[in-house]
Amino acid sequence: MKHFKYYLPLLALVLAGCSGQASDTPTNAPAAAKPAADTNEAAVIKTTEGDMVVSFWTDAAPMTIANFKKLAKAGFYDGTAFHRIIKGFMIQGGDPNTKDLTNPAAYGMGGPGYTIQDEKNNHKHQRGTIAMGNTGRPNSAGCQFYICLAPQPMLDQMNYTTFGQLIKGDDVLEKIGNTPVEASARGEMSVPTKRAEVISIKIVPADSIK
Repeated sequence: MKHFKYYLPLLALVLAGCSGQASDTPTNAPAAAKPAADTNEAAVIKTTEGDMVVSFWTDAAPMTIANFKKLAKAGFYDGTAFHRIIKGFMIQGGDPNTKDLTNPAAYGMGGPGYTIQDEKNNHKHQRGTIAMGNTGRPNSAGCQFYICLAPQPMLDQMNYTTFGQLIKGDDVLEKIGNTPVEASARGEMSVPTKRAEVISIKIVPADSIK
């Protein structure tokens, strides 16, 4: 399978995103990715830097939310890492390739083996907004996601599916966002020099969040 990096623009740069396979139509998306979003659940992202809690938007992106929940419940994200961090912009994770500590060159190119439909909506990119990365082509997201460190109105004009908002753990987001980085092969200052790992992502009842 040919691999692709997933990108979000940052001025003249691009920001990697998510899937492993790029196409103009969704590819082999599982049936579990199609139900409407559950209005009573949240995601607890447990990391080596602490926990973050994401509330899902119930009026937008039901297929994206269902896909994220499916992957989380299957343990897909366990042991992955935030492989791309740009201070003041976003932190990016969800790539299964980051589980392999011996092959950092492959980080940013992994996916679940299928792509999902874009669900562009009216929710803006604010600090703490979670959204799906993609290759820059239609319907090319799959598993990689990013969380904004500041409002990004530029991204609101582009084809990225936002699907939730951080409601707890802003201090953890800040800590990960301040991880020291070095230049990538493309010269972008975004490669963490310290591993910020996702221990697990648990889907829990929203009313269990204190």
